[in-house]
Amino acid sequence: MDITVHGLDGLSPSLHRAWQSTMDDSPEYANPFLAPQFATAIARCRGGARVAVLREDGEPVGFLPYRRHPLGIGRAIGLGLSDCQGLVHLPGVSWDAGELLGACGLSVLEFDHLVERQKPFDRYVRGWFASPVIDLGDPGEPGDRGSAYLERLRTAAPRRTRTTLAKERRLAREAGEVRFVFDERDPRMLRLLMRWKSDQYRRTGRMDRFARPWIVDLVDGLFRTRDEHFTGVLSVLYAGDRPVAAHFGPRSRTVLAAWFPAYDPEFRRYSPGLIMHLRMAEAAGRAGVRQVDLGRGEMEYKDWLKTGELRVGEGFATRPRPVAAAYRVWRGSARGVRTTVLAHPRLRASADRLLRTAGRLRTSTAGR
Repeated sequence: MDITVHGLDGLSPSLHRAWQSTMDDSPEYANPFLAPQFATAIARCRGGARVAVLREDGEPVGFLPYRRHPLGIGRAIGLGLSDCQGLVHLPGVSWDAGELLGACGLSVLEFDHLVERQKPFDRYVRGWFASPVIDLGDPGEPGDRGSAYLERLRTAAPRRTRTTLAKERRLAREAGEVRFVFDERDPRMLRLLMRWKSDQYRRTGRMDRFARPWIVDLVDGLFRTRDEHFTGVLSVLYAGDRPVAAHFGPRSRTVLAAWFPAYDPEFRRYSPGLIMHLRMAEAAGRAGVRQVDLGRGEMEYKDWLKTGELRVGEGFATRPRPVAAAYRVWRGSARGVRTTVLAHPRLRASADRLLRTAGRLRTSTAGR
């Protein structure tokens, strides 16, 4: 196995095509967060972005994107933002984790959404977590796959589905005709979504991702990215002429990643976020998407919408180096506390209440 390392900010067209072709030949790696377009978008906003290219007989057969930090510390590309990470490779390719890290000059590689079927990394996984998905079926199947999904929901969760559809009808009566635009190209709607999301982060005591200019630049760049393999999709739910909910996420040919959803709090009684997710799944099916990846995390709306689950791993691939041991202890302890809280409903509920209280206090203080 020959391994070379390349800067992502200057990835050659031939390697870009080979990476995309590898994804096309390996359906399990169809998630847009594994695509070269996402990795190069990160590279335009953040330094140290690289890709290890694995070759057999001179031909590229695998691609591992990552960011290199000082002291040989590596992190999966988009760590903290990406919902899917790993080495994209052709079926049947074998590789060694230690050899790979050595070729990259890394002592440690951290990941928090590692895809399954990455056996050389398995022994470094500290925990596996459910990542809910909506399977919409194969585009070759007869019938309207979006409508078929709604019918499945009616059967699997009849009460919740009836309530959501009733709220949609009530929204139409009281605020104007409800319409859904799956691929909205108005950049003003993207800015509105960012404002809604920032407000939500602050209300709930979470870190405001859109307070970081590089994340705003990243999303802007992905919004402008449109090719046959990768598109940044902005979806908006309107009542009359007024937007009431929106979502932005990347899609590949067959997978749409749920990423940044938000809604206007003034319309919360209508559950516009649920309505939007329902209509988005329908529209995605009609647009050729086979799967909507809702992302890791236990949330009630995901339990309602999902048809199944994938698993993603969290951990640190390491070589026997002092810096790797120190980093694993430092980062691992914080991740361990977070994992323990999220794994226990009572602890998770208490932490959520604490964060929301902190968010309200922060908001009220800022308003003085």
